[in-house]
Amino acid sequence: MPLLYSIAKATVGTALSIGWRPHVEGIEHIPRTGGAIFAGNHLSVADELLLGTVVPRHLAFWAKSDYFTGTGIKGFLNRQLMHGLGAIRVEREGGRAALTAFDAAIPALREGELIAVYPEGTRSPDGRLYRGRTGVARLAVAAGVPIIPVGVAGTDKVQPIGRLVPKLERGVITVKFGKPIETVGRSDDRTALRELTDYVMAEIQKLTGQEYIPRYAPKRDE
Repeated sequence: MPLLYSIAKATVGTALSIGWRPHVEGIEHIPRTGGAIFAGNHLSVADELLLGTVVPRHLAFWAKSDYFTGTGIKGFLNRQLMHGLGAIRVEREGGRAALTAFDAAIPALREGELIAVYPEGTRSPDGRLYRGRTGVARLAVAAGVPIIPVGVAGTDKVQPIGRLVPKLERGVITVKFGKPIETVGRSDDRTALRELTDYVMAEIQKLTGQEYIPRYAPKRDE
């Protein structure tokens, strides 16, 4: 586990655990060793913090490339923070540039890292669960690692879209982990990846109880 990440878990993670007291179920489904992808619903920017708090191992998140390329003192601090936390760089332009995130994630997963992915691609605008994008399935099959469904509830109440600082409310957040979905031997053709993604979303929906919408979530204005 990166040193800065360990420090963050001991400080920020401890504060979140004490301050918000998230209820956790299915912690036994988190593998003690080996790579895996956590695929969860996305309600709030607080999701990443809470997931990193309750998962006992290092969990790598995606971070936009701007945090790795900034200039000046702020750019330097952002770069140090991203590297120190073990974040994975994502290019926002899409296309081949965006695939560099996969290029970095696959060897990390094969070496035993845990990575968090939000298949919806953006935060839910209304609390419902939207259709998942196939990147999570493509990445898992390519790396040969299991997908662990994650269902989070309550983070949208603590830190709704547009709120910069989370409200201090105990006992309203729940994090549930489902049984790992094995991907070894699965096909990587388009149809198979779509089916696997839909299955992952169905497992997430079982954990959250959200209404499922079979279309992609609308993109939010930056």
